[in-house]
Formats: sequence, structure tokens, C-alpha cells
Amino acid sequence: MSFKEYKTLDLIKVSDHISSFWKVDKTFEKSISSRDKKEFIFYEGPPSANGMPGIHHVMARAIKDIFCRYKTLKGFKVNRKAGWDTHGLPIELGVEKELNISKEDIGSKISIKDYNEACKKAVMKYTDVWNNLTERIGYWVDMENPYITYKSKYIESVWWLLKNLHDKKLIYKGYSVQPYSPKAGTGLSSHELNQPGTYQDITDTTVTAQFECLEESIPNFLKKYSKIYILAWTTTPWTLPSNTALTVGEKIEYCLIKTYNLYTHQPINVVLAKELITKVFKTNFKEVSKQDELIFNNDKEIPYIVVETFLGKDIVGMKYHQIWDDSPLPNDSPENAFRLISGDFVTTEDGTGIVHTAPTFGADDAIAAKNAKPEVPPMLIKNKNGDLVPLVDLQGKFVKELGFLGGKFVKNEYYEKGKAPERSVDVEIAIKLKEENKAFRVEKYTHSYPNCWRTDKPILYYPLNSWFIKVTEKREELIALNNKINWKPKSTGEGRFGNWLNNANDWNLSRSRFWGIPLPIWVSEDGSEKKVIGSVKQLIEEINHSVSSGNMKKNPFEDFELGNMTDENYDKIDLHKHTIDEIVLTSSSNNKMYRESDLIDVWFDSGSMPYAQWHYPFENKDYIDKHKFFPADYIAEGVDQTRGWFYTLHVIGTLIFKTNSYKNVISNGLVLDKNGQKMSKRLGNAVDPFETLDKYGPDATRWYMISNSNPWDNLKFDVSGIEEVRRKFFGTIHNIYSFFSLYSNIDGFDLNSKHVDYNDRHELDRWIISELNTLIKEVEEAYNNYEPTKSARLISNFVQDNLSNWYVRLSRRRFWKGEFNQDKISAYQTLHECLSNISIISSPISPFYMDNLYQDLNKNNGSVHLSNYPIYNENLVDKVLERKIRLSQEICSLALSLRKKEKIKVRQPLPKILVPFKNEDEKNTLIEISEFIKSEINVKEIELISDSSSILVKKAKPNFKVLGPKYGKNLKEVVNQINSLKIDKINAIDDGELVEIRLNDVDYTLSSDDVEIYFEDIEGWLVASENGKTIALDTSINESLKNEGISREIVNRIQNLRKESNFNVSDKIIIELERNNLIEKAIFANLDYVKNETLAKELNFLDNLDSTSKIEFDDFSLGVKIYKIN
Repeated sequence: MSFKEYKTLDLIKVSDHISSFWKVDKTFEKSISSRDKKEFIFYEGPPSANGMPGIHHVMARAIKDIFCRYKTLKGFKVNRKAGWDTHGLPIELGVEKELNISKEDIGSKISIKDYNEACKKAVMKYTDVWNNLTERIGYWVDMENPYITYKSKYIESVWWLLKNLHDKKLIYKGYSVQPYSPKAGTGLSSHELNQPGTYQDITDTTVTAQFECLEESIPNFLKKYSKIYILAWTTTPWTLPSNTALTVGEKIEYCLIKTYNLYTHQPINVVLAKELITKVFKTNFKEVSKQDELIFNNDKEIPYIVVETFLGKDIVGMKYHQIWDDSPLPNDSPENAFRLISGDFVTTEDGTGIVHTAPTFGADDAIAAKNAKPEVPPMLIKNKNGDLVPLVDLQGKFVKELGFLGGKFVKNEYYEKGKAPERSVDVEIAIKLKEENKAFRVEKYTHSYPNCWRTDKPILYYPLNSWFIKVTEKREELIALNNKINWKPKSTGEGRFGNWLNNANDWNLSRSRFWGIPLPIWVSEDGSEKKVIGSVKQLIEEINHSVSSGNMKKNPFEDFELGNMTDENYDKIDLHKHTIDEIVLTSSSNNKMYRESDLIDVWFDSGSMPYAQWHYPFENKDYIDKHKFFPADYIAEGVDQTRGWFYTLHVIGTLIFKTNSYKNVISNGLVLDKNGQKMSKRLGNAVDPFETLDKYGPDATRWYMISNSNPWDNLKFDVSGIEEVRRKFFGTIHNIYSFFSLYSNIDGFDLNSKHVDYNDRHELDRWIISELNTLIKEVEEAYNNYEPTKSARLISNFVQDNLSNWYVRLSRRRFWKGEFNQDKISAYQTLHECLSNISIISSPISPFYMDNLYQDLNKNNGSVHLSNYPIYNENLVDKVLERKIRLSQEICSLALSLRKKEKIKVRQPLPKILVPFKNEDEKNTLIEISEFIKSEINVKEIELISDSSSILVKKAKPNFKVLGPKYGKNLKEVVNQINSLKIDKINAIDDGELVEIRLNDVDYTLSSDDVEIYFEDIEGWLVASENGKTIALDTSINESLKNEGISREIVNRIQNLRKESNFNVSDKIIIELERNNLIEKAIFANLDYVKNETLAKELNFLDNLDSTSKIEFDDFSLGVKIYKIN
């Protein structure tokens, strides 16, 4: 049976064919069932199917797929379960937009049940698109049985984890200032606040406010000054109505300055940090040295003078007038508000060195206020229900008690599109403070401010009562276990992730939303008793108790069959908010208990997947307890997940199971556009993955993405790079296979031919087999180290350089000349072995094409993905032979570079090459490869000379890149000494020895790194040196050589014409050429060569040749005709 032949390379057709084959053959299923000795555990980070996939998902899924396929080749059983992340803000916000509602409408305009049903429907909106992409790119994962986070089984496992944390006393409820998203209507955890792109540069109106001190509180050393103002700078003027304190640093030096207000021109005495005077009194102000110079003339040069200096501790306790007249007083202990307190977070980096403190809207502010003695109250007032609330509501609006500010959003970004007022409240507040002599300076300021990672609107820091996980208590364990994880790159584990763990806060678990996993915590009305539910069984038992106690009328889960673990049984119940909130439990004192209304952070959902995907511990208990599917051997996601999924997996695994939940992790970089810009629809630079796959196919796309840059580095995505990979790598390997299939079919090569012993094979065969085994070993090491880019580049270099450019090109005659003997069989077996092994080791990165190649080479004998990774055979590695061939490659490369430089074609023979040798061993090696070198660079003679010969003069020149940093200002003297080195010293350096030089009475050593050894040009020759190798090429061309060069050009053109005419490689021909004296003379001098190379029986020159075909090269142009002899 012959090998399949192809006219052209069509990667799309190949991938379609193999994809169909996999389905019929059930190759994915076989890749798991055929391996049963050892497990390789992989976790799929769940995507959300309510959005369309992007080109970065191709990259992410390829990185996951590569190592699962590789481990399968290594004999591992690799189960991989797909998953869908179905809860959280992305889904809710999309539904609200679709239904044209806001969070406030849920429960009034639309019931929570109907809203959640809409979310459930929306979450799987693009499932088919995702499945299509997954199949198109060859990402093997079990899509038939995915875990889905909204399923009751999944939720039950999450509840078990939460109860476990509670039982370990690692969950608590606390009131604190937290990041809050008014547009999403929920608090955010610290890891959500640190997602990439969350912090954005914005330009805000800032105010340096003047707080007027109460005269009776001013310390004695300042009483001589009338009206003292404390200066405090804020980038959030909307928080000024909630100010209840000013914070200073006890050890910071402060000054009292006499000056005038920039806006009212009134004389004022102001206090600020000494170190910040020049920053605060910048434009418009001028320092004077005497009090009588303190006269206001204009607002371009307002005079100021420092009159007192003191420490922060000297003014702690001073009181001041409430700055915003319309603000109410704090509900609790108003007498302890509006005073100067101290805090160790105060710095003199910016502002005034005095911090405006609003405990309701700042975490540091709240801590400082709480630690003050007596405690400073936050600005909380009672609403109509008697609850204490801040001056800004949960929508981000001021409360009505604030006069003209009441009902206005604190940020213009919170208004609906087109409805924001021209003036923000920050501007309105600044104007009012200017008018009232309470603003020292108002200006625009650009700074970094966090936005909600899902709504892209600014967050607020807001006082919330939330449930937390005690992460800080287990910080040391988290850090210790992280040190055992193999991070790729290591810097992410030690840096980004490690630093995050070092500074981790307790995890804010509560979310004030509707579509998500409900907190399974019920609390009695008086708050005295709490129940945490960890299973459906426990919940039903508690429900039944409530029914019997009269606190519930009936059990809503009465159709559920306890102990029945089928999906059908669990589908009878819904554990979401609209159902669970109707359940009333009963306390030990027979009082009603209601569920805490919050949902849990959606990141806890995804962090629970190692356990919840198997419905642990209710089913598959051994999967976790006996480590069958825990921890993961490998995970991979984007670098943003260092504070997302990677973090939550790590926290849950550490806190509950006291172990890592993953051993190896790749954190992928970003996929940017070709200019390094982040892709977005808004910028119009987003790449459609389906269009890319339609045009280039999955193999070229995957190979380009993986070989272009390491997975953890950002990829500048450019489709021209895919085209280059298609042409250079896949085009090359396709051409090699086409060459093999063509000639093996002509010769009838049989795969079952007697194996030619490697020792009996041609030197080139033994060399390429040696290089192949070295490649197998190095690629395996790269895969084992989770470095797919290195694997891809090693394979590419081998295919393009060693296999194509050297082995196939130099062995070409062995395939198409002569009889079908052992040497030819050896060549076929060698090339087949190379291609077959390349198809295997490349298949993790290029799953479709390499499977097709493998099946073509092995006569459809099963998929490459069911084969085994080739075993490295050290006995076949001949390092001496490899070095010998590499030496010839280096010499040929130098000679060919000289030809290119002088524009002398390779087909033009040259008379001689000089090659120096260092010792007898090198000389003998050069003798062995001399015929090869002569053939490769087309020279008639190779002359070997000792490198101490007088023909070539050896010189040394400085390597400035190395010497510059090393010698600095002494570089010039070092360069002079190198330029004057004697030949014995140069030879010593060239032999790897260290040579001493003396500089300013100090001895230094020069090594081969410090200098470059080269040879001077010699008259009539071209000299080239690189990496310690030198050659000299005689470029003189006599008439005989010129004629041979012309004949070679003619042969080349006729061979091309044979291909264009679709002649078989074995067809004999007659050649007719238009008469040309120079061409005729050249050909007749080399007639046998021309006829043998072209398989010509006759070659005739005619005066009048009627032909449309032309042979053109140099200055020649002549007609040509070829005929096939039947």
C-alpha cells in the first residue's frame, strides 16, 4: 500500500478530516480508557458562557490542552471535566440590561424567582459557541458531563465547605468599611478589587479644605494667633460632609503659616506639614521673611511666612467647626467628633500631612477613629426605620438630610447615560467651600482609582455588615504551602501571588445580590442563635422540625428522596435565594430563624470546584480523601487569576484540607494586538477567533501562539505570524513528507522492510538519528518543566534546519538516484523515523496536522494521540558526529555568507577555501568532512592550514559590551592593551586560557569573553570569522568554472520546467535550446552533467526555436522546449 500524496498543504481540510475521525473513532475516550496505570489530574477553570469567547481563549485552552495530551503520550490517564461558572455579576448585569431593570426593581417589578429563572436561562446563552470553539481548536475536555455551579449538587458541596469553615471557627460576621459597587449593588472582596485593569487613572476635582479650629481648644503656644485653620487635602470632596476627624502623625513636624486665602483674599493662619510647604504653596504664593512684607497685592504672588514649628503630638485633641453646614451631627457621641487625632498611616508624600478623616468611607479612617481615645464616631444618622445609615445610600446618592446635595449621585458615572449634570457634586462642594472661605485650593488631579471589575464604574468604600473568612489567621500556612507550588513563571508565585498572600485580608464572603449560592446561615430574630446548614439532608431535617413546631406550614422539598444521589432527584429542588429565603428554621427555644440574606462571593463557587464537581463528600468521597482527583497536578489560567481562581483554590484547600489544591500552575500573559495594545471592541482591534481559525486553521494558530512567546509573557498577536508559521514550519514538514511519499511510492518502499542496523547506515543517517534522539530528550525535558514554547522552538529548529536544510537536501540524490539498495532503504527508514517521531512529540501542540501525518506515515494505524512518547536512546546519540556535522555547518555558513555578501551564487563553483585547524584532532575531523564542505559550498578544493600559519594573521579586538561595565573609566587603556596583544597571548586566549594585563599597578585577567578573535583579510581572498571559526574563500573565477556555473543554472531552470510540465521524476526528456554561443560552449563543456541531472536523452541547439518558455538568469535569456519520451 502506497503512502498518501498531497498536491498542496491545506491545514483547514486536514483539521476538518481529523476532527471527523476523532468523533467516529472516539479517540478522546480511547485516550483515557487505554491508560489505566497512573493518573494525571487536571482542573478546568470554569468560564462563563454568557459571553462570547475571544482569541485569548484559544491561547488559554491550547496551554491547558498541551500538557494533558503530553501526559497521555507518557502513559497517564488524564480525566478532564469541563465546567461552567454560572453565577455572579456578569450574568446579573446582562439580564438587568436585557430586561431594562435595575437592582432596585428586583422583588417589585419582577419577582426574585422570575429574575433568577432569567439568569439561569441567560447563563448558558453561548454554550454552543464555546463548545464549537473548544472542538475547533482541538481542546479535549469532557463537555458531555460538565460541572455546573448552579446545580443543586454543586451548591450542596459548597454548603458543606462553608459549614466546615464555620465549624473550624474560620467564618465570622463583622461591620467594616469595604469596597462597594453602587452600580452592582454589592460589596467586593479584596481580590476582586485587585483584578487587572481595576485601577484606572482618572482626573478628579480635589480640595485642600480649611477646617476652622475652636478657639477654646487651641493649645497655649498657639493662642496668640486669631482664627487657625487646619489644611487637609482630599481627592473625594463628596466625603467632606461625612468628616468627623482630622488625623496627624505624632512625630511629623508641622508649621503655622500666616498668609491669605487664594479665593476670598482674607488673612488666614494655616497648619500643615513642614515638609509639604513648597508643594502646597506652589503657584500663586511667594515666601517672605518679615511680617511687614505680609501684604496682599494680587493673587499672582500671595505672600506667606512660617511663624511656628511643632510636632503633631502637640496639636492632638484640638477641635474644629464642622466643615459642611448642612451636615447633621453623628448619631452616637457627637461630642467626641470634629477633633485632631493621630494615626501611623499619615505620611508627607502628598497632600498636607493632615488626613481628612471620614470613618464611614475609609478603612484606614475607620481604624484611626476607633483607636482614638475617646473613640471618634462615624457620621451615621438614623433613617425612617430607626437604622443607622451613612450620608450616602447604597445606590451612591446623598440622603435627603443633606439639603441641596440630597438625592444627587456622589459620582457622575452613576447616572444613566446622558443624564449626568454638568457639575459633579465634587465641583458643587468645592464652589460652596470657596465662597465660605473654607477652601485653600481647588484643582484637578489625576490619580489611580478602583473601578468595579464588572460594571467598570467607580467603587465606594462603604460601611457594610458582612460575613468574612479568617484568611489572616491562616496566613503563615498559606505562604508555606505556596512555596511548594511550581509556578510558571516562578516570579508570579514569589512576587505577585506571594506578595498578595503576605498582605491578604480576611475574605469578604457576602454579596447583596440575587443570583448566586445563598449563605447557608440562619439566625434567630434576637441574634442569640445561629445554624449553619451543610447538606440538603440537614436542611430537610430542620424544615421538618420547623413544620412540626408550627413555624412552617409544609416542607417545600417533600418530593426530594433522601439518599437518592441521582441528578433527576436533585433537579427536583432549587437551592437559590427565591426558594431558600422562604425557609424558616426553628431555634432551640422554638423561635423563628431567618436566613442571612446575602449570597456568597462567586469566586468561592469556582474555588470549590475540586470538590463540588464530584459532589464531595456526598458522593465520590475517595476522589478527594484518597487523592484520586485531588490535588491537581496541573492548572492554567490568565495571570489575573492570581487574585481570583488561583487564590480561592489555594485558600479553600489550605483552610479545609490543609494542603495545596494544585501542584503546577501556568499563569498566562495577556493576548495584545500587534502594537502591544489591549484588545477591545471599542478600539476595533479585537480578533475574532473563528475568523482566524477559518483562515489559518487550529494547528498554525496554536503553533504560532505557543512558539512566539512563553505562555506567561504577553503575546503581541499578529496574523502575519500565523501565516509565517504555516509557511515555514508546516510548509517545510509538508514538503519533507511529500518528498518522502513521492520517492517511496516510486521505489515501492515497504515499512516492513528489514530494519537496517544503525551502525550500517550512512553517516548522515546516523547524524540525523543522533540529533533526533537529542531532540526527543530536550523536548521531553521542556514539557516536563511546563515550557511548551521551548518544545515548539526546538522542534521547529530541528525540522527547518537539521532535517530539511541539511539531511533531506544532502540526501536527495540517495532517494532519486541509483538502484533500490540498502543505502536507499536506510535513507527511507531514517526519514520515516524522523517524521514519525516528530509527529508524536509535536502532537500536543499541533493535534490535528500531526495526527494526520502520523496516520499517513503509519498507514492509518490509529491516532498519534494513542501512541507513546518516543524513548530517548542514548546509544544512538553520537556527540562526536554531531560536533563534526555542526563544524561543517559553521564552516559552510561562513562561506555561504561570504557568497551572499559578494553576490556570488551558490551554483557558481569557486576554486578554493582555506580552513585553519587548531590541533591534529580538528584537522582529522576537517579531513573527514572536506568532501561534504566542498559539495555544500561548491568549491573545487579545500586547503587545511594550521591556525599558526603565516597565511592568516590572527588578531584580537575588544568586546565592548563585556568590557564597558567591567572597566568603566579605564576602558580606553584596556582597549589599547588588547589592540597591542602579541600573537602568543592571542593564541592563549583563543585556547581558553586567562591572560594577565597590568592596569594602574593592578593585575587584571582577560578571557575569551572579553575579546573577539578574528583573522585579517588577505589579498585576493575573502575572510570571515564567527564563534571562533575562520575561513578564507578564493573568489577568482576562470573560464572553466564560469562554464560550470552556467551549466548548473541551466539544469536548475530545466528541472523547474519539468515540475511545471507535471513530468514524473523518472521521465526521460529531449531538450531544445535557442542557440547562444556562450551557453552552448558552457553546456558542451559539461554535457554529461547536464544530461544526467535532467534525465535528457538528447540536447539540441536550434537557430529558430518556437517557444513561449524562457530560461533567464544573469544577462542571459533564451528559449527552451522539453519533450517527454514515451
